[in-house]
This record gives sequence, structure tokens and C-alpha cells, in this order.
Amino acid sequence: MSTLANQNTQSLSLLTPVLVAGCIIILVSFAIRSSFGIFQIPIAEEFNWLRAEFSFAIAIQNLFWGIGQPIFGALAEKYGDKKAIIAGAITYAAGLMLSSYAITPGQHQMLEILVGFGIAGTGFGVILAVVGRAASDKHRSLALGIATAAGSAGQIVGPPLAQFLLQGMAWQSVFVTFAVLILLTLITLFFIRIPAPPKAQPHDEKLGEVVLKAVKDPSFVFIFLGFFSCGYQLAFITAHFPAFITEMCSTVAPGSIIQSLGINSTSTLGAVAIALIGVANIGGTLLAGWLGNRYSRKYLLASIYLLRTLVAGAFILNPITPESVVLFSILMGALWLATVPLTAGLIAQIYGLRYMGTLYGIVFFSHQLGGFLGVWLGGSMYDLYGSYTLVWWVGIGVGAFSALIHLPVKERPWQEREMAPAS
Repeated sequence: MSTLANQNTQSLSLLTPVLVAGCIIILVSFAIRSSFGIFQIPIAEEFNWLRAEFSFAIAIQNLFWGIGQPIFGALAEKYGDKKAIIAGAITYAAGLMLSSYAITPGQHQMLEILVGFGIAGTGFGVILAVVGRAASDKHRSLALGIATAAGSAGQIVGPPLAQFLLQGMAWQSVFVTFAVLILLTLITLFFIRIPAPPKAQPHDEKLGEVVLKAVKDPSFVFIFLGFFSCGYQLAFITAHFPAFITEMCSTVAPGSIIQSLGINSTSTLGAVAIALIGVANIGGTLLAGWLGNRYSRKYLLASIYLLRTLVAGAFILNPITPESVVLFSILMGALWLATVPLTAGLIAQIYGLRYMGTLYGIVFFSHQLGGFLGVWLGGSMYDLYGSYTLVWWVGIGVGAFSALIHLPVKERPWQEREMAPAS
């Protein structure tokens, strides 16, 4: 009875211990993940690798993050959230530690499988499902927004921290340091009681039956397809934007506003740009979560993808300057992860909380397919043409597609649709 009372008390509050712990885990997980673009040039130069070789390693990481997401979601629902998160953190740390010894592209690419699985176990799929269950209907969308914003906070910290550490140690030592950090987040699990998923009732459908019905539902398919462009854009920018800025951006003018902010080189600007995206995204994600409680989530998602398309198009059509990089980072950052709480909230709204982790994990696989393509295509096209321009335009096109594909989504819960008389 006391456990039930504790869960009910938690559900009435927005800032629960579960939300705080989830934010810490996601923050560190995403701080590490968002810093990989900083390592692209140092690793490529040390081993004389082509740009596509390290890019393919990050692409594999994104792909197996997506593959691992529904797996860890199902593990959490079957064996418990804490066990799934612990397994994810250990896998993440192992991947980072072993990657520090990689000296060939093949070794690095294979080890990124572990890193990808580790991100899945410590990322949105498991954590958002836990946070969603711990929050009330009134606070759920905002709580999901706060947890997502924690990922943005990690993006603020990760790239500058990686850049700072690289000035004093080899990239291999930075990987080991990051492995220790992700393991330290497990301490938070000892201080929280995670609400269990709703107990299955005799008339409830099994996981396999729910998944089969979901993938046959056109609305689920539309959400799945729409999340592809989000992964493409985010992964491409995270992995390649620092290098893109270093090579394509004009130099920082002495006495300019940019230099007055302490940015004296384009390499520093690349790290700061990723951090700026994270800063802007905290506000954008929280706003998206707040709006998701009040307005149609599908129309909010369509609007976000449309705005991303316009911002990216305007950026690539104009000269790339330090000022335009800062402006783009702020605007894109406000839209960066704003899709996540809305997509997760839409799945919970339509399909319920019982198997939210697994269903969101399936949708997130589309996100990571896009991420795989964005990172891999970025490196491949750069090696072929010496430019990222074509990859930018593909991202703009798929963003416009996502804006359109969300419009026919039916937001009504599917149980209500099943009970409604056929028209």
C-alpha cells in the first residue's frame, strides 16, 4: 500500500525523483553522443583515414542505437527499467573503452555497435517511458519535454568538454573519461523507485499483438516515416557540422562580435555551434512539451518540420559566415529535439502507456535509419565531391516530406476508434 501511495504522490507532482534521475542519465548520455563530431578530424588525421571511414562508424552507432531502442524498451517492460538502464550504461562504457584501442576503421566501426546499443539503453526510449509513467496526465507532456531538454543540456556540455579535454589529452583518454562518466550516472538509480508498467489484465492484449496492430495502423506508419527526417538532420549536423564550419566558414574577423564572445577560430566555432543548438533547444523542447498539452501534437510536429526546412534552406542558400552559423544554430536549436516529446506524447495518446517504450522504440528506429543515412551520406558525399551541399539539400527535402506526412495522422486513441461504430 505504501508503494502505491508513493507512486500516486509522485504522479501528482511535476518534478519527481524519477524525472530528476532520468534527466541526469540522459544529460550524460547525450553529452557523450553529441561530442563525436569533435573527434572526426583528430582521429582521421592520426590514422590518415578518409572522412567517410569515421563517418561510417558514427553512422553504425546511430543505426544500432535505433535497432537497440525497441530491444531495450522490451527488456525494460519484461525485466524492469533499472536492469535495462544498467545494461545500457555498461554496454555504453564498454564500447567507449574498447574504441579507445581501435586503430583501424573496421575496428572502430564494429565497436560503435556497442556504443549505439549503450545509447539506446540510456536514452529516450527507456527513460521517456519511465518518466511518462511517473507523471500525471496533466504533467506528462511537460515532463517528457523536460527529460528531452536534458538531452539538450548534454549537448551544451559535451562538445565543449570534449574540445577542452582534447587540448590536454589524447582522444583515447577522452573516450575512457567518458566511459567512467556514464557509469557514474548509475548512482542515481539507488535513490529512486521507478513506477512499474500498468499491470496486465486478463483481457489485455499481449505485446506482440499490440505491436502487430500498431504497424498495421496507417497513423503509426505515418509517425514512423515522419521521424526519419528528424534523425537524418540531427545526426548529420551533430557529426559533420563542426568539420563543415571549420572548412567552409569564413575566418573570424578580429574585433567582430563573434570574437568578442571568445571565439577566435572556426574549429572553436564548430564546438560552440553544437553547444548553441543545445542551449536553444532547451527552451524549444520545453515549449513543445507545454504546447503539446494544449494543442494538436500532429500539427505542432508538422509545423516544426516545416520550420526546419525553411531554416536549413535559408542557411545553405546564403554565404556561410560566423554570424550565419550562430544564427542558424540558435534557430535550428529551438526546433532540434522539440519533435521528441511530441512524438512520444502522440504515441502515448494514441496507443496508451502499457507498451509505450516498445512502440516508441520502433518509431525511433526510423529516426536512427535517418541518422545512419545522414552521417554516412555526409562522409561519402564529402569524399566524392569535397562538399556537403548535396547532403544538406537531401535533408531539406525529407524535412518537407515529414511536415506533410504528419497531417493525416488520427490522434484519437485507437481503443476509442475500435469501439466507435463503423461509419
